[in-house]
Amino acid sequence: MESTNSFRLRKQALKPIETARSSASQRDEEEVSKNNGQRTCEEEPLSPSSRLYHEPNFNVYVIAIMGCKTRIYPDVVKANLGHTLLRHPRFSSLQVENNGEMRWVPTEVDLERHVIVPELDQNMDSPDKFLEDYVYNLSKTTIDKSQPLWDLHLLNLRTSQSEAVGIFRIHHSLGDGTSLLSLLLACTRQMNDSKALPTIPIRKKKDKKSDRIGIWRILLRFWFVLQVFWNTVVDVFMFIATALFLTDTQNPLKGLPGSESTPRRIVYRTVSLDDIKFVKNAMNTTINDVAFGMTQAGLSRYINRICSENKKDGGATETNNLPKSIRLRSNLLVNIRPAPGIQALADMMEKDAEVKWGNWIGYVLLPFTIAVREDPLDYVRNAKAIIDRKKRSLEAFCTFYIADWALNLFGIKAASALSHKVISRTTMCFSNMVGPVEEIGFCGHPMAFLAPSSYGQPYSYIDKMTIVLSVDEGTIPNPHQLCDDIVESLQIIKDTVMTRGLA
Repeated sequence: MESTNSFRLRKQALKPIETARSSASQRDEEEVSKNNGQRTCEEEPLSPSSRLYHEPNFNVYVIAIMGCKTRIYPDVVKANLGHTLLRHPRFSSLQVENNGEMRWVPTEVDLERHVIVPELDQNMDSPDKFLEDYVYNLSKTTIDKSQPLWDLHLLNLRTSQSEAVGIFRIHHSLGDGTSLLSLLLACTRQMNDSKALPTIPIRKKKDKKSDRIGIWRILLRFWFVLQVFWNTVVDVFMFIATALFLTDTQNPLKGLPGSESTPRRIVYRTVSLDDIKFVKNAMNTTINDVAFGMTQAGLSRYINRICSENKKDGGATETNNLPKSIRLRSNLLVNIRPAPGIQALADMMEKDAEVKWGNWIGYVLLPFTIAVREDPLDYVRNAKAIIDRKKRSLEAFCTFYIADWALNLFGIKAASALSHKVISRTTMCFSNMVGPVEEIGFCGHPMAFLAPSSYGQPYSYIDKMTIVLSVDEGTIPNPHQLCDDIVESLQIIKDTVMTRGLA
């Protein structure tokens, strides 16, 4: 029998069902329903980019771990999914192959097959370790193609950060991070207003100063265009060279061939977004600069420790034990849609929408500087220099169209081989996504955190940033230490700013 408090929570969670067709959410539902109705009469082919994710060496799933502040009620979740997620045609269609072509085929969705609620021992010794192992074992399996390629696991398990956990697993062919996050957020509401969709921060454009006129403005624009042209040529050359022969040097983070098919250990840590903003404001940089800088510092600490342990004389971890030169690069996945950031779901589902649903991502090869620096702030300064240069390049657009041309000219196998070679010859993937600025609830359940990973995305939610690592244990046997090194690096950088009175 449920307790009185539990019954109250359940009634609160049911409110979004009663108000599901409110003015704030009705637009999303009607537009998705309209698009769904247009597509049920005919089967659509998968886009080439979606087809790419069905290649054996590119069979990618997105996993999003959602921590909730209350117990999760499966019947409430299922009722909400019926008028939110299932109205999206991709989540209510099979991917059927016929004569070498894959098509979206609308189907009836049996939520009992998609929403998994395991029986759990509430008195287990380590719920956090159980959750980590659960996600690890989930990464060993795939979703049966006889149903739409997504599922949701609801674990009423009290961990150190939440009272319950939901785990979304979605095949990457359904969409990229921007698409999937837009859909997920369309299924949530603000906790202080059950009718309001989450608010996503929009980057403010700086006011352009008009004090430079005439010939100087023309010269500055010419210099900027020249920089963009040169940087793009160099970056595209490096991309092609990587696809052909150029590989990162062997290092403790680089996996062996075939590691893309091994299970993934997903670990995460939450840091204060205010700490990152504190460093950003003190150093006149961006949040991305600080996030990249602390990651460089954390990776340098971790690799230096591994190198010291590998030395015969057991070199001290405080000294520089790094090799003289390390080429370590990341594939930065960039949204190339005209409008940056998370978009309204209904807008993305419009037939002639400028910002479309699907996989619209380009690759940027982002070099990490692995070094032991006396001044911790140098990691952030170096990160800013690298990112500023990448901003003056059209690398993401060019790599997207190179992959698209390879697919159209030489077929899906060639495009898959191209992407696989670029990824396998670099060390890791790195990306980040912005989240809502207020507390949100999923199907009426208030969320404590959200940690999505299409293998290692940092993600910000309210005043927090969640650092997510997805690793092959054969390559990185101690991912918790790596997470700790990144978190500690942020604290060292912040302490240095405070000590020098830069704030």
